[in-house]
Amino acid sequence: MTRRGHVPKRFCVGCGRRAAKEELVRFTVTESGDGRNLALDKSGKGGGRGAYVCADSNCLKKALRKKALVRGLGEAAIPDGLLEEFNRLT
Repeated sequence: MTRRGHVPKRFCVGCGRRAAKEELVRFTVTESGDGRNLALDKSGKGGGRGAYVCADSNCLKKALRKKALVRGLGEAAIPDGLLEEFNRLT
């Protein structure tokens, strides 16, 4: 009999669904010369606070519309092309 390890769970800020961490896409805030920007954390292991969204563009759109990502990560600008980058990743 094999023992299964702990599987971390996270909530999607778009739809509220609870899922395994590896099923969700992580977002963080990056500091740059022009201020704080929302960014995809492709590795899922970046430093700092993160917010998670299902790998579905509808959940990302819902999270942006509800301002859940900005609220969860603090005031940060949403860069142009974030949705396209998300769609390429998923």
